[in-house]
Amino acid sequence: MGDLGTMNAAKPFLLLSTREHDAAAEGEYRSTMRVAGLDASAMKQLRLERQPLGKIDLADYSGIILGGSGFCVSDKAKSDLQKRVEADLFSLLDTVIAEDFPFLGMCYGVGIVSAYLGGKVNHTWGEEVAAIKVELTQDGKTEPILAGMPDVFHAFAAHKEAADGLPDGATLLGKGEACPVQLFRVSQNVFASQFHPELDAEDFIARMHIYKDGGYFAPEKLSEIEAVIRSSKVDGSQHLLLENFAGKYRQS
Repeated sequence: MGDLGTMNAAKPFLLLSTREHDAAAEGEYRSTMRVAGLDASAMKQLRLERQPLGKIDLADYSGIILGGSGFCVSDKAKSDLQKRVEADLFSLLDTVIAEDFPFLGMCYGVGIVSAYLGGKVNHTWGEEVAAIKVELTQDGKTEPILAGMPDVFHAFAAHKEAADGLPDGATLLGKGEACPVQLFRVSQNVFASQFHPELDAEDFIARMHIYKDGGYFAPEKLSEIEAVIRSSKVDGSQHLLLENFAGKYRQS
């Protein structure tokens, strides 16, 4: 028999990262872990751009979180790496959605889950670097993992693609102006947000420095963007999505 501490240890969450920039992947892990209220023993990171996903036993985890990416599922030309990452994630979603296993996809997750469900993903509703306004739908107002969130809040976003309409089988929880599909649920426990619940202003600025040549904005506007980010209406309400997700699904 194991010792009492081992027996009572909670199952960790698994953060799946696909970022090829080490600083971005490490920053994503730190901010996600911090906002979720977890430590390194309660959140494991697997970097899919470094190694294949392999066989994942869902029973080993409390839930799965998919981070953002430089990849776009709507890309017409894809590298072998991107094709492998998408195949790994689609294979994982076969089981996640069939079992309605706790899953939260952040930014890239909207594209992956929408595409998996047969939805349309394209560049119609892309958003430049911004602090966007998100409004909860009636379903969002009664969704447990959004408990405590105001009906309207602001969050950081920057993405080239988005869901062009709600995919079949999904329930819209949060909507935006420049990008209508901001947050949805599949079944009861699978979620995808277009905005970033893990980022505060300093996290976002650090990420913009990493991706200043990534095509999200004109590099010469970086200082201007920093000022806009620091003076935004983002007040931390967006963090509750991630905090509540971890609080609801953490299990021993």
